[in-house]
Amino acid sequence: MTGATTAETAPAGPEITIDVLVVDDDVRVAGINAAYVAKVPGFRVAATAHSAAEAVARITESPVDLVLMDHYLPDGNGLAVVRELRRLGRQTDVIMVTAARDVATVQAAMRHGALQYLVKPFNFAGLRTKLEAYAGLRRALRRGGEAEQAEVDRIFGALSAGAIAPDLPKGHSRTTAEVVRQVLLAADGQLSTQDIADRAGISRQTAQRYLKLLERTDRVRLSLKYGETGRPEHLYEWSPGT
Repeated sequence: MTGATTAETAPAGPEITIDVLVVDDDVRVAGINAAYVAKVPGFRVAATAHSAAEAVARITESPVDLVLMDHYLPDGNGLAVVRELRRLGRQTDVIMVTAARDVATVQAAMRHGALQYLVKPFNFAGLRTKLEAYAGLRRALRRGGEAEQAEVDRIFGALSAGAIAPDLPKGHSRTTAEVVRQVLLAADGQLSTQDIADRAGISRQTAQRYLKLLERTDRVRLSLKYGETGRPEHLYEWSPGT
């Protein structure tokens, strides 16, 4: 379209500060997470909350840009908070930061619009990666105007830092790849293809296809377990640092 602003020509504008609400039922953990957030340039901790009711009240009274949302709260759970915020018309961005590892919770978080899912325990580097990816998304969206396919891919891929590569082959679903990833992250040890399929709620063939993809991109480690007879069993685990 003639005269349309594009991502290449739009002015970057001044840097913005991203206000964050940290929600965790454990006061000590909330303090640690808040300290982590404060160390990342461009982010500011607006407040902390330790219950579902307090989280909703704080966002209603003083809107923030991003919520680091724990799932297990004394008067509900993080997903219930997200649903209530959406009911109230609050489109606040959410990153789940929780020990909840079951695939059903991961899927529900994605369906309710959580942009990221960070499994406890984690270190500063793990959270920083998520926050920097979120900041990259905000910058991409601020440019406005019209976006070509490459720019759309960059916007949707911005939150994939350290997770799933943005350029998945044709016929692969990012949602399915993320569910497989979360199954591997939540595992206490190595898992077989069938284990992963069962936990992810997908077929063995589908699990195998995504595991091969993740193996090729060095996201997972494959090892072989040899028995007395027959073929060796393929065992997978998420590769640390990816």
